[in-house]
Amino acid sequence: MDISTSYFHQNALITGGMGFIGSNLARRLLDFGANVTIIDNLDHDSGGNLFNLSDIKDRLQIIHADISDDHQLAMAVKGQRYLFNLAGQMSHLGSMQDPFKDLNVNTIAQLKLLEVCRINNPEIGIVFAGTRQVYGRANYLPVDENHLLTPLDNNGVSKRAGEMYHIVYNRVYGMSTSVLRMTNIYGPRMRIKDDLLTFIGWWFHRLLMGDNIRIFGDGSQIRDFNYVDDVVNALLLCAANPVASGKIYNLGGPPINLLNLAQLMIEINGSGNYQMVPFPEKRKRIDIGNYYGDYGLIQRELGWQPQTSLHDGIVKTLDFYHINKEHYL
Repeated sequence: MDISTSYFHQNALITGGMGFIGSNLARRLLDFGANVTIIDNLDHDSGGNLFNLSDIKDRLQIIHADISDDHQLAMAVKGQRYLFNLAGQMSHLGSMQDPFKDLNVNTIAQLKLLEVCRINNPEIGIVFAGTRQVYGRANYLPVDENHLLTPLDNNGVSKRAGEMYHIVYNRVYGMSTSVLRMTNIYGPRMRIKDDLLTFIGWWFHRLLMGDNIRIFGDGSQIRDFNYVDDVVNALLLCAANPVASGKIYNLGGPPINLLNLAQLMIEINGSGNYQMVPFPEKRKRIDIGNYYGDYGLIQRELGWQPQTSLHDGIVKTLDFYHINKEHYL
């Protein structure tokens, strides 16, 4: 399926568009000839970064607003064909430290957004950025969409509520909504200045600064990773394909343990080292243990699968930050 034709001269809105995934998505949409609008509040806890869009800002419309701003949102959604709903509070630790912010951003604001769309543009196609965090600790591997949902932190609970609001609006109002449960995403334009949003972003930071990668525990924990271009492909496939309406899909990739990941990153970087450190108690309590996802459903229904190997993705990511690190550290 050539998805580029689905977006040529179409209007597309991205919430959280100045962030990591949103800014990469915006670039692809512009390449496809879409008319792109961005909404972002540049919250200091988010991945929003003005530099992410600095070279293409004249080619799209940027609205500095929060998705809970009904008036701004109502104006923004009118006339839009697609909505990529990437705005959210992503920090697992942050959701425990400030649970009400997490609740407001990931549930109340999401419900407001859906109501605004229902009233002002019920024909819009919406893809919601979900998370594998809704599963909690895995009972079996790989984890498919039928796995029991037992989130371990407030972020998993709020993101579950957010995804279900989207599914309810599909079932009750017939709106075209779908959900992608994302795993660890990495690549250019991700937040790497701290470990607030992703541990792999922080590992890139430490490599770039010549510091040791710090691995919690013994490094045997299994994870899977998706390069951001592959996630963008999944978002575009979901929005363009009517089969995805009302569906929840896992993303995922080949599993790797964290020790091997650190060794691979150091090898590709050409320098660096790692050290094992005890698991911080506040993180250990919400750690999901081993995880990798079964992405068979989206592969069968939409033809998606990861195209970028972990090795190649790390090369591309390091190349980007070696050139642009002053904007991200």
